[in-house]
Amino acid sequence: MKRLARRYRAMPLRSRLAMLVAFAVAVAVAAAAVACWFVVRNALLNSLDDALSSKRVQTPDVISRIDSAGNCQRSVIRDKDDPDLFKQTIQVVDRQGGHCVIVGTQSVKVTAEDTAVAKGESGEVYHSVVASNGATYRALTYPLEGPQGLAVTVARPLSEVDDTLDNLILVLAVVAGIGVVGAGAAGLWVARTGLRPVDELTAAVEHVARTEDLNLRIPAEGDDEIARLSRSFNSMTASLASSRDLQQQLIADAGHELRTPLTSLRTNIELLARSEETGRAIPPDDRKALLASVTAQMTELAALIGDLQELSRTDAGPSGKVQVVALHEIVRAALERARLRGPELTFAADLAPWYVRAEPAGLERAIVNILDNAVKFGPPGSTVEVALKDGALTVRDHGPGIPADELPHVFDRFWRSPSARSLPGSGLGLSIVARTVHQSGGEVALWPAEDGGGGTVATVRLPGAPTPPPATTA
Repeated sequence: MKRLARRYRAMPLRSRLAMLVAFAVAVAVAAAAVACWFVVRNALLNSLDDALSSKRVQTPDVISRIDSAGNCQRSVIRDKDDPDLFKQTIQVVDRQGGHCVIVGTQSVKVTAEDTAVAKGESGEVYHSVVASNGATYRALTYPLEGPQGLAVTVARPLSEVDDTLDNLILVLAVVAGIGVVGAGAAGLWVARTGLRPVDELTAAVEHVARTEDLNLRIPAEGDDEIARLSRSFNSMTASLASSRDLQQQLIADAGHELRTPLTSLRTNIELLARSEETGRAIPPDDRKALLASVTAQMTELAALIGDLQELSRTDAGPSGKVQVVALHEIVRAALERARLRGPELTFAADLAPWYVRAEPAGLERAIVNILDNAVKFGPPGSTVEVALKDGALTVRDHGPGIPADELPHVFDRFWRSPSARSLPGSGLGLSIVARTVHQSGGEVALWPAEDGGGGTVATVRLPGAPTPPPATTA
């Protein structure tokens, strides 16, 4: 049984579907055939019983065929109006079980049911008996009116029913066989037709796996499961293609951003090395400037690599544990770091309590990046206004602002405003902010300040509550 199950599971899906359809049809046809056989059998038996009842012999006819010694005078009737009459047997039965045939060529076995009728213990009864020739007969035994202790048995061979049932079985078997074969063929056709989209999907997946061509699309028509699967596959390949394009773009942008500091660093180091090799001393001021440039380029490289690592970690999801944190405390800690980076600026903070679910280190890094932008573009002596109210964190600086045509690109990776390309930075800070905020279920936006004072307003909205949730106990 287990071997058959393994062989069945190893078969192609369309073959299994065809077998299941054929099996289901075979079961249904078999059940219908059995029910039909029983219905027809009962109908034929009832018809035979009605025929036996119609052949009752009157009492004077029975008495006239019994002599003074109690013997029956047998007569074989061959009536052209009733050609089947000779097939039946009519015999008289007494209470002791004795019997004699008055019509027919065969006698039938006397049973206890017959003697019970002759004794008057029961009324008429239909039953099956065996004749003297070994054939099975259907018999009706009824009490004889008048004389006591006598009954009459009228019997006809059951072959009248069995022959018809045998022919019916043959017909049902032929019909069932044709039905099962037809069902198997229809099931195979339906399986092939229904699974054709699956074959196309399989071929598409194999093509993608073989060629890595993510631009392949499968036609999806209708609203059935196959169409939904095709649309899901198209959506998956589109997402993979977009992800691969973004990855390639990230590598290209990272290479471009790394090339500039590396080229400058290499040039400065070559100048220093050539000075040592040739013995030509570089003037102290120039040497100091070269070393400062090397240090600045190394710092820029370290920052760029750190931003790339942070962005990669953010893309993969929070690396730390997501928990309920006090946003106002994180903003306060980020402000302390921002004050160290912009001592010439004034920070005005109005922080209302707000608790959110986030990864603390990533959220603090995102807020520090927003404040770093404000420090970078805020003119000396200006004020950076920070407010946290009802889950909305706003950071407003008084710098040159962002042109309207550049606002859609501020969260793109490595994008930097033409006016800010001379300033330090990798162009990844706001991209990290957007990823972190979105992973925490929030929104971030930048727009020019509208109160006439210039500058840019950055807003971060995070879902949360002004009070921490109650602590749960294990």
